[in-house]
Amino acid sequence: MSKENSRRNFLKKGLEATAFAMLATTEANAFSSQIPGRDEKDSRHIGQKGKHFVMVLDLRKCIGCQACTSVCKIENEVPEEQFRTFVTETEIGEFPDVRKAFLPQLCNHCDEPACVPVCPTGATFKREDGIVVVDNDVCWGCGYCISACPYDKRYFNKRTQTADKCNFCAQRVDKGLLPACVETCIGGARVFGDINDKNSEVYRLMHSFSTSVLKEAQGTKPQTFYIGLDSRVEELFSTTQSLDDIVKAEEGFKREWEKARREAESHG
Repeated sequence: MSKENSRRNFLKKGLEATAFAMLATTEANAFSSQIPGRDEKDSRHIGQKGKHFVMVLDLRKCIGCQACTSVCKIENEVPEEQFRTFVTETEIGEFPDVRKAFLPQLCNHCDEPACVPVCPTGATFKREDGIVVVDNDVCWGCGYCISACPYDKRYFNKRTQTADKCNFCAQRVDKGLLPACVETCIGGARVFGDINDKNSEVYRLMHSFSTSVLKEAQGTKPQTFYIGLDSRVEELFSTTQSLDDIVKAEEGFKREWEKARREAESHG
């Protein structure tokens, strides 16, 4: 097992133990264990039965225009300087054979999400259609899911005071629309759909081209797939995330979380 994977498993187990201890010692009236949306069988929380939504990102078509980043912030009212999705731009190769490379990033909506089992309130969960969401009415902002995510794609929303991330624009998908980032992608690099539907574009792409996922060794089974992912870009991403894990291990995620809270409070 790699050092990175061992460190992640250690953190996950530690968070699970801490969450259990908090549940065992917290007074019953401190929070509600009820999950309103799911208890009431709200379709927004249950999802679309029989479907399994995934996203395919064709890096051959991504031009790094950041249209996806901008429209996501508008659609989901993401606070300033925070992002649900963005496109990393880097350079690979050696002179004179050098080129730019782009890596769109978002929640991977994993089949085995590391964020779900560490949530002490059940606010983070996976719908029946595979979309991983956060229920802001139940989340109390403890930050466990943020620290547990191997991809660092969760953040503390300054406005809602809860954990936040990409939800595949579930509010649009449930109405038969595409996620905002997919609809505005100029190059057509982002493709979204039901992988169970053999007539869908995502099914065709997945069965026509070789695809990759980020940090496969984590075992979370990401449902965001990349076509044309250069190994050098993937290595750069993994190295950056490993450094982030080291910082969390050395300084403690609690300190990082408290800093985010103070920043949120200072913004009113």
